[in-house]
Amino acid sequence: MAKKNEPKVNLLEVLKGVVEAKNMDDSVILNALRQALISAARKYLHIDKKIEVDIDTEKNDIHVFLRVEVVDDFPDYDPSMTADEVEKLDEGYMLVDEAREFNEDAQAGDVLEMEVPTTAFGRQAIQTAKQLLTQQIRDAERQKVMDTYRGRIGTMISGEVLRLEGRNVIVSLGKQTEAVIPPREQIGHERLVQGQSVKAVIARVEDSLKSGAQVILSRASGDFLKELFRQEVPEIYEGTVEIKGVAREPGYRAKIAVYSRDEKIDPVGACVGMKGARVQTIVRELGNERIDIVHWNPDLDVFITRALSPANVVKLTEVPGTQRTVVVINDENLAQAIGKNGQNVKLAAQLVGRDLDVFGEKEWSEKDEDAKAQVLAPRPQELRRNALHKAESLFAVPAAEEAAAEEPAAATEEGESTEA
Repeated sequence: MAKKNEPKVNLLEVLKGVVEAKNMDDSVILNALRQALISAARKYLHIDKKIEVDIDTEKNDIHVFLRVEVVDDFPDYDPSMTADEVEKLDEGYMLVDEAREFNEDAQAGDVLEMEVPTTAFGRQAIQTAKQLLTQQIRDAERQKVMDTYRGRIGTMISGEVLRLEGRNVIVSLGKQTEAVIPPREQIGHERLVQGQSVKAVIARVEDSLKSGAQVILSRASGDFLKELFRQEVPEIYEGTVEIKGVAREPGYRAKIAVYSRDEKIDPVGACVGMKGARVQTIVRELGNERIDIVHWNPDLDVFITRALSPANVVKLTEVPGTQRTVVVINDENLAQAIGKNGQNVKLAAQLVGRDLDVFGEKEWSEKDEDAKAQVLAPRPQELRRNALHKAESLFAVPAAEEAAAEEPAAATEEGESTEA
């Protein structure tokens, strides 16, 4: 119990200061407050017995009670009960000798009820209560963030840049919720500043007992580009035009494959918009990232040709048993097909889901038959990768069949990619 000369500290005022700045449901706050008061009362009384807390929210009145049944001996419990269940039941009983320390007239069979004066709690009990209340609220806040944002992964969200912490950008999502855009999820050359409005997609929600739930945002992912097109292109939002794939080098270049379920609608034209208005809005949001819009086709050769456009593809050869295609390009377009530092061919490969082995027309023609055969032969690592892919696909056959059943009719018209 509190020492005689210890300064009085109002427990309820201390706890009120902890909760009043929190934007939490009343039920969460009240439950946390009850747990904190129970902990403080047990510490004050030096017993682990049943403590009840009565809170009158209308009168802003709180009372804490010790309520136990006085017994000669603890009752026998069901052998199937766990140790925790037995301990919980024991909290409701108090032996006669112990009960008489609080009420000298206590007898077996009595219900001992005694109000615990919170104004008399010592500093140690108050500190314990404050710590417990803070932890309870932190746990509730973490769970609230998890429940709110985990189901929204991949969706667009807007916020305001609160501050920069090293290379991390901290974004306010409102209602005291903060998110972070880590360096790897930022557009490379972009510099966000405090107070700036920012769009991003929810990449993931990380849960940590130490730091709580953390919402991770991304402006560098393919999902962000998808969401921007979904916002700007009504045909995509309504589902008439479908995004089939995305490949990005954030801030520099991206390729997006689109397909129209309605043969009367040109998917590339819908994404570009009148005089390029739609795609230019997206380009500005991405810091002038160059975007190639590719008309998707279920025929892999056609899709690869379009993904490498405007390069003139002379020949395509699929390497059997692998995920690699050998592509021969007109020499005049070879540099353009490869792109700066191999950027264009790398993004095209990501978009079509194949390794693209690119050669110029002259270089290919100068190879003898043995050299060509060696290029077109499966490599050991490719065979191992393909075997692993087949093994994994065995567990996804039902999903694949379902997707195939819903696959739209193949487009018959030819089309080239459009760059913005």
